[in-house]
Amino acid sequence: MNKLYYQFPNTWFGDCMPFGYKDKFFLYHQRDTRKPCPFGEPFGWDLCTTSDFVHYEDCGVAVPRGTDEEQDQFIFAGSVFEANEQFHIFYTGYNRDYPARQKASQVLMHAVSDDLYHWTKTKETLTFSPQDGYDPNDWRDPFVIRDEENQEYLLILGARKAGPKTEQTGRTVQFTSKDLKNWEFKGDFWAPELYTMHEMPDLFKIGDWWYHIISEYSDKNKIIYRMSKSLKGPWIAPSDDAFDGRAYYAGRTFCLNGQRILFGWVPTKEDCDDTKNFEWGGTFVPHEIYQREDGTLGVKIPDTVWNAFGKREAIKDMTLNTPYARIEQVIARNCGNIYSFEADITFSEGTRSFGIRVLENEATAQSYQFIFPVSENKYIFEKNPNWPWFGCMNIGLERPIALTPQNTYHVKMILDDTIVTLYVNGVALNSRMYQKPDDSLSIFATDGNVQVKNISIARGLV
Repeated sequence: MNKLYYQFPNTWFGDCMPFGYKDKFFLYHQRDTRKPCPFGEPFGWDLCTTSDFVHYEDCGVAVPRGTDEEQDQFIFAGSVFEANEQFHIFYTGYNRDYPARQKASQVLMHAVSDDLYHWTKTKETLTFSPQDGYDPNDWRDPFVIRDEENQEYLLILGARKAGPKTEQTGRTVQFTSKDLKNWEFKGDFWAPELYTMHEMPDLFKIGDWWYHIISEYSDKNKIIYRMSKSLKGPWIAPSDDAFDGRAYYAGRTFCLNGQRILFGWVPTKEDCDDTKNFEWGGTFVPHEIYQREDGTLGVKIPDTVWNAFGKREAIKDMTLNTPYARIEQVIARNCGNIYSFEADITFSEGTRSFGIRVLENEATAQSYQFIFPVSENKYIFEKNPNWPWFGCMNIGLERPIALTPQNTYHVKMILDDTIVTLYVNGVALNSRMYQKPDDSLSIFATDGNVQVKNISIARGLV
């Protein structure tokens, strides 16, 4: 079990609807029991709270699911917000049995609360039902903001055009309202014709820039974003339009006291097998979002999470000089099943690759590794050696990053049981590891010169 990242016992963490109030983040989320598989038993929204992403208080069921005969047999994602001196949720009621009865399976619903812990479903008939020409069974995950410029509420949600599920007609659509009761459909908010469906849309502003986030499962299965100086667009794609790789999904954000957190989950793999595919649901991992000078977004480890580790052990600087081969140097042994690692890495002109190996067995040379193939300007998670083919299913477990000789690459890594998370200059990548050959940590270089400085490791939590 993970010791740092959050997952309620005997359940798997699903989509999170975050809210912040005073000094607490409220994590409304789905808990999948996997009986017998993902989406086996219907679920509502459960709640836990935290102020530091290290210690969590379980608050139990916040919004119970309906009966098998009701629209909200499952409670899919929605939006938590404050308005008119009350807390509100617009959520997706999903009944998997309704399509066979020629009824829409996904309908938006409403609940209210005075304290964020106890919610009352209003049973109102809302005016943002699936519109003509859109798929009534893919109409979900509403998100609400107050549009101060136009003095109205803006609700966006994920949708797709009616037609074959293979068509790339996923889009974000929009409604507006003056009173939260009567909503007017305003058509497509963002329709790039890139994905089969948009999930978990989010919208927020930092400085002069608006950011629109969605999760997509048909192209790279990632959380991606666009940016604009106006809510009307155009929505610009940065060169790196994602926050993580394949193993991080369905993230929504919330900003509390100046700290904007992305609340996504790292999926498990089928049968806890490295070679099999990822599943829906898993373990919550927070990324803190920050804005770069050019307006693009990076992510980092929240300070409270990094500081949760015990005493840091400084390790001597090292140089790997290997003009015509690959060499490796062990950084630490007996690392345990939870630790954090930090270093500054530079490499010389002509270096072919470098990387970090975790859970290494020095006798058999088996490990997992993050490898930086310099000419390809990216880093990749993989098994080492990748034998017998293939060592792990790692499609999508890579991130773009400009790799330039003599630049310094500041790396921070957290290993928590089966999850490993690497951050490099604001670029993050999560993955799962199940075989665990051993627990050494090492650095390697191929055909070049690599310098590693300011190295430290901290085993265990405070």
